[in-house]
Amino acid sequence: MQIARNLAPDTRGAINVLQRERITLRDDVMYEVCRQLAPYGVDDKPITAQTVIYDDLSIDSLAVMDIVVELEDRFDIAIPINTVAEIRTVKELADAILVLARR
Repeated sequence: MQIARNLAPDTRGAINVLQRERITLRDDVMYEVCRQLAPYGVDDKPITAQTVIYDDLSIDSLAVMDIVVELEDRFDIAIPINTVAEIRTVKELADAILVLARR
């Protein structure tokens, strides 16, 4: 019992570090996705997690694929084409990158 008590704070500390790293990675991914999409913004509306890529931005599928390639290079991942086809929002794109970056 005493051993478990001694280990618990260390475990919580490690978990907190991992959570901070995930938050930092999520922030980095979201920033980069928004930065890549910024030139396609409409009417000075901010790009948020809820922005629907094809509806809320002036972007076509070729530009989206160019952005996907840039994001793949930036995060050293490969996003399957069927995954790209299912992505609608900025959040979905960021989540797909995060899932692939953790592998």
